Amino acid sequence: MSKHFKPKNNLSRRTFIKSTLGASLAAAIPGNLGLHAQGSDSIRVGVIGCGGRGTGAAIDCATSSQGVEIVALFDPFQDRVDSCLKRLQEKIPDKVKVTKDKCFIGFDGYKKLLALPDVNLVVTAAPPGFRPIHLKASVEAGKHVFMEKPVAVDPVGVRSVIASSNLAARKGLAIVAGTQRRHQQCYLELMNRIHGGQIGEITGGQCYWNQGELWVIKKTPQMSEMEWQCRNWLYFTWLSGDHIVEQHVHNIDVMNWAFGSLPVKVMGMGGRQQRTAPEYGNIYDHFAVEFEYPNGVRVMSMCRQIPGCADRVEEKIVGTKGYAFGYGEIHGENFWKFEADEPNPYVQEHTDLIASIRSGKLLNEGRRIAESTMCAIMGRMSVYTGRAISWEWAMTSSKLDLTPAKFEFGPNPVEPVAMPGKTPLI
Repeated sequence: MSKHFKPKNNLSRRTFIKSTLGASLAAAIPGNLGLHAQGSDSIRVGVIGCGGRGTGAAIDCATSSQGVEIVALFDPFQDRVDSCLKRLQEKIPDKVKVTKDKCFIGFDGYKKLLALPDVNLVVTAAPPGFRPIHLKASVEAGKHVFMEKPVAVDPVGVRSVIASSNLAARKGLAIVAGTQRRHQQCYLELMNRIHGGQIGEITGGQCYWNQGELWVIKKTPQMSEMEWQCRNWLYFTWLSGDHIVEQHVHNIDVMNWAFGSLPVKVMGMGGRQQRTAPEYGNIYDHFAVEFEYPNGVRVMSMCRQIPGCADRVEEKIVGTKGYAFGYGEIHGENFWKFEADEPNPYVQEHTDLIASIRSGKLLNEGRRIAESTMCAIMGRMSVYTGRAISWEWAMTSSKLDLTPAKFEFGPNPVEPVAMPGKTPLI
């Protein structure tokens, strides 16, 4: 946990490594769903995706505000629904109103959850490959959404998320993403200072998410290919987007925030050097990507998941008057350091979402996180193919869609590990 984040409670759902926390408040979009008259209005939450991330997000959501209840659960696997419910009952017993008839499994069970009239807010935390599908269905069903990041794994999915976000705005629905740095006070204050000119004109930057290994699940004889991939989802590009998308999107999003713009071009390199066993699917273990922003300003991005190597998780923004670190420090002509206490940003993002619903000043972070997700996807595509990629081409012309032909437990052949110079750019 970052030394710059001093939590007021211990209900954080992610405990990766130093400097991983951060956040922001998004611009409000007016809306009206009839659920914002009073602070006591009941928020009834359905959880889509009951793994560790979904369970933690449900706890954070329920503890963020008064009048919030968890009322329904969905996951493809019964054991994950059961373990989620057990943990919720242990951690927040007074806020759990889930009954057996409101627990759903299978690939289509989320549709039954969304059909429940008493669910008015959905936490979507299934693997990223499912998030465009689940967001679309949630918005069409008239639900507010907390959506974990990243929100897609390919350009087709990004476009779907943007379309769903536009529909949410028209329908008066809120969307907040799990980019908690956008809701953390030290980042908010830092960005105000950067945008106010405290480091001068931005001339470049670097961002990193270099760490050791994460959990892995090996295939058993009882598991079909599809079941194993869904349980071991970090290591399959169609499910996670690779770790540059699934994890490093946080840091890339901070750079976009600081620059106030999006990259115009991306070029990178990387590989699969240490994690080569079958249980690591078809993703890489290291990336180095250059993002070129307008006016030729460039950001170097690195991410790695290899044990025994140096860890580094941070963002550095360089300007003509100094440089800033994302966790809340400025060096140069105008030194500043964030030293105040602040709320847990993993909880604060839910507090902000629910406050926006009740006030009618609805947050909609869908397009913004979709665009940052696209930046990470472009980085992966460039590394996988060895090609430079423009933002315009990726957003308008790429036809890459990693969605399986069908969602059912059984065979699901995986694409081979990408080879730069040979893997086609689609």
